[in-house]
Amino acid sequence: MSTESAPAPKSGVAEDVPQGPRVAVSALITNLREYGLILALIAIMVFFQFTTSGTLFKPVNLSNLVQQNSFIIVMALGMLLVIVSGHIDLSVGSVAGFIGALAAMMMVIWPLGPFSNPLVVSIICLIIGGGIGAAQGYWIAYHRIPSFIVTLAGMLIFRGICQALLGGGSSVGPLPGSFKALSSGFIPDVIGPLTLIPPTVNAAGKTIMGSGLTLHMTTIVLGLIAVLAYAYFGLRARRTREQHGYEAEPFTLFVVKTLVTSALALFLVYQFASYRGLPIVLMVMGVLIALFVFVTKRMTIGRRIYAMGGNAKAAQLSGIKTERLTLMVFVNMGVLSALGGLIIAARLGQAVPAAGLGSELDVIAAVFIGGASAMGGVGQVIGAVVGGFIMGVMNNGMSIMGVNVDWQQVVKGLVLLGAVVFDVYNKNKG
Repeated sequence: MSTESAPAPKSGVAEDVPQGPRVAVSALITNLREYGLILALIAIMVFFQFTTSGTLFKPVNLSNLVQQNSFIIVMALGMLLVIVSGHIDLSVGSVAGFIGALAAMMMVIWPLGPFSNPLVVSIICLIIGGGIGAAQGYWIAYHRIPSFIVTLAGMLIFRGICQALLGGGSSVGPLPGSFKALSSGFIPDVIGPLTLIPPTVNAAGKTIMGSGLTLHMTTIVLGLIAVLAYAYFGLRARRTREQHGYEAEPFTLFVVKTLVTSALALFLVYQFASYRGLPIVLMVMGVLIALFVFVTKRMTIGRRIYAMGGNAKAAQLSGIKTERLTLMVFVNMGVLSALGGLIIAARLGQAVPAAGLGSELDVIAAVFIGGASAMGGVGQVIGAVVGGFIMGVMNNGMSIMGVNVDWQQVVKGLVLLGAVVFDVYNKNKG
């Protein structure tokens, strides 16, 4: 008599789902915010590519897109740490405007001799920005005054000082060309250009603008190195998680994500290379992004900021000096606000009273769209960067389409609200 039992019927519960698909689905749900952001950015770019009749992806427009929105992403890196730590900073736009005005006065109006050198002025302005952040952070960290109140006061104070420095409604400029290169310059082609299609010459013997195809080879090489580094470090991080017994995303999902991201990056690199190369400000952004990814993922101070934002009292009981950490977060925000102000002034070629006006809203929106939680303790650097580019692409695309500025604000407000609602929904579901 056989003792073999009949197979158990399928119940439809999780145990009956094959292990491979179940892990893939779990990983997809766990990383829904990250994958969704990248897919949303791609979808928005494709949408505006069609609605603008192909203008969005033109090399000159991509360069303008980066140069126009770079200060938002730079300040969003600092705002991410502020929001993750459980605070907010409403003064970043006013601080940026004030620093731009101060830099212009030092380089153009005031007779400071060697201290009017653009590099010296930039260093001094970054130090002053750090001091402003320290002053605000002191009241927040050591006197427990809500960051909303302190930075709201800072927003009013530094907007007023900015306008006073510039004499009310006047502008100061033009600024030196070496300073303007920070925002409008491009990296030199040290390797040398590669001409694929010779340019057309007219009857007068002059080259017709836009004809032919010449690639900026230094940009191509740097792009290939960056893509290979992204794939290598991503694979190494995945293997490290597996070696330490942590669950890693399925290999197929990892490969698809890496290929899609790399293809998008290489396409953008090719577009930049076919124009004038990588903008200098994009290189500055790249260095800062890499630095902040390293700090938040690999350094103790980054983990402490997340711990403080998640539960400040528990962080204190575990020995974290939350006051000093809060002060450092706002000093960092002040420095990046100052850098944002220098980028704005360099982009405009002059200092104007309205510089940075309202930019704090775009910066905060970029961080929340990127997945940061209003409660603190949650947020990623890459998410903030992608959120910043989503805001930039929407601004650029709607402007090309001729959408009224009023309706642009409505669209950006709805996108921000949708991102926060999605975050709250995920929290409640979890």
